[in-house]
Amino acid sequence: MSFSLPRDYTPKHRLLKDRVILVTGAGDGLGKAAALACAGLGATVVLLGRTVPKLEQVYDAIERGGGATPAIYPMNLAGASWNEYQQLADTLEREFGRLDGLLHCAAHFKAFAALDDLEPREWVESLQVNLTAAYTMTRLCLPLLRRSADASVVFTSAASGREAKPFHGVYGIAKAALEAMMKTWAQETELEPGLRFNSFDPGPLRTGLRLKGYPGDVIDKVPPPESAVPALLWLLGPDSRGVSGRAL
Repeated sequence: MSFSLPRDYTPKHRLLKDRVILVTGAGDGLGKAAALACAGLGATVVLLGRTVPKLEQVYDAIERGGGATPAIYPMNLAGASWNEYQQLADTLEREFGRLDGLLHCAAHFKAFAALDDLEPREWVESLQVNLTAAYTMTRLCLPLLRRSADASVVFTSAASGREAKPFHGVYGIAKAALEAMMKTWAQETELEPGLRFNSFDPGPLRTGLRLKGYPGDVIDKVPPPESAVPALLWLLGPDSRGVSGRAL
């Protein structure tokens, strides 16, 4: 059965009040835009990313906007160990006791290339950030998500994850595996009405990641990250309750 996101979705005031939402890649691009929007709607946001100064800028913007005091969690997903992910989950449990949303926006991409030309190190690092990190973090945060009455996990995807494309290399392959993982988790938890898994392809956005692949873009003609945020708010909030296993 087909399903599509509601058009022109406008979130209600304080839609995410009292929710705790972890956003990866929160220092820039879509992750930053989503974190600011979640905080503006009442959520306590955990800002996870690699670059502390960027996370601090988002933190300051949330505080200036009157949002709930966020938390910063620096983490380099390219080299994080299993124990570091467990420490993250332990910290979230100690500080918040539960998790109501997990939004995976962190991404690793250098350039388009044929698989023949791909360096093995790039293969490993891309799978680590784009797939393994998303699995490990979700897996270790599941007990916290299950403590919520309405928990949502959202994986940011891409067109190359839904249809194989030449020269999209390991990035597309990782996203394809991410889609399969999302659907598997949704099926395995279908009897848990308080827990849902979905993926979201925002399309082309005006981000640094986009410029790496399309340096010739007229960047002003590409939609800003904020244009994709309403869909993410719908997925993270109560209006999407019961929707799981969808590639949106």
